[in-house]
Amino acid sequence: MGLLDKLRGELVDIIEWVDDSRHTLVWRFPRYHNQIKNGAHLIVRPGQVAVFVHRGELADVFEPGHYELKTDNLPILSTIMGWKHGFDSPFKAEVYFVSTKQITDLKWGTPNPIMLRDPDFGPVRLRAFGTYALKAIDARALLKELVGTDSSFETDEVTELMRSVIVSAFADMLGESQTAALDLAANYREMSEDLRKYVCERIDDEYGLEVPQMFIVNISLPEEVEKALDTRSSMGVIGDMNRFQQFQMGNAMMAAAENPSGGGAAEGMGLGMGFAMANQMVRGGGAALSGAGGAQMAPPPLPAVVAWHVALNGQTQGPFTPQQIAEGISSGQINGSTQVWSAGMPGWTAAGQVPQLAGLFGPPSPPPPPPAN
Repeated sequence: MGLLDKLRGELVDIIEWVDDSRHTLVWRFPRYHNQIKNGAHLIVRPGQVAVFVHRGELADVFEPGHYELKTDNLPILSTIMGWKHGFDSPFKAEVYFVSTKQITDLKWGTPNPIMLRDPDFGPVRLRAFGTYALKAIDARALLKELVGTDSSFETDEVTELMRSVIVSAFADMLGESQTAALDLAANYREMSEDLRKYVCERIDDEYGLEVPQMFIVNISLPEEVEKALDTRSSMGVIGDMNRFQQFQMGNAMMAAAENPSGGGAAEGMGLGMGFAMANQMVRGGGAALSGAGGAQMAPPPLPAVVAWHVALNGQTQGPFTPQQIAEGISSGQINGSTQVWSAGMPGWTAAGQVPQLAGLFGPPSPPPPPPAN
């Protein structure tokens, strides 16, 4: 310390802390050799307390106000120093200012997932994060347990401790509450207050700190569990799976019909989906057959039908019934040159040359007229 600072320390007897920080919990007032004169002025602003320490021993604590330091308002220090009738010479003591305002926007989170036995999913792992506010309520305990001889004590030096306390309290609270994972989001407010009380019980007496505000922002399940929940929710929204499949097939057929340039592959896809949809409708309608009085009637045996195979885009499609082939011809998906085959035929033949199918293409077109003479 320079000569000017030494003279200022001897002549100016105002002890104060103008706090321009947001995350400082404790600050020690710097004085040359820690000398304080009789009648010095102590200014403690709102949101602060001042603590006198003499030779490592905690002495007097001053709440917000303006004080002139005399024997009357330094009873503990007077006893320690042996002052009975006042003092005239400077005395040595350290003055610590402790911030009692709330320090907000501090964050906490679970570094590792917390194992929980859930009634719906069984053993699951949960992650959580949130924010909290911190406040000093017992300056003596804070100085004794955490600050020591530091000239400045920031919240960064206590956040790791607070995070450990909060995560431990959060795990205990989840275990005791037995709340299902699907019900956690609906109870964030109540759980935040319960967590705050759990944490305060562990830090108020031991460290002289309090958590006036605590918020749980999010509790999340593992990614694979969330995907399974999304799938389950989608199935619940769909409802009747058969009707949904019919709806999907209908959309696909309309899309294929609107894309005539799709080629043979699109024709085959549309034809196959149309046949599959017809089969779905036949199966759905067959369940409604019943006799008088609700008794089930056995349907007559189906007549033997010819199974046709169709070659589209180099691939075999089928087998198809004659009715399905007729639908394919009427929709233009099968033409006279499309190769078909059924049991008993020697090989693949153009559909227009098969007697059973030729009539489905309409009367043959007349040949072109002879050239005019």
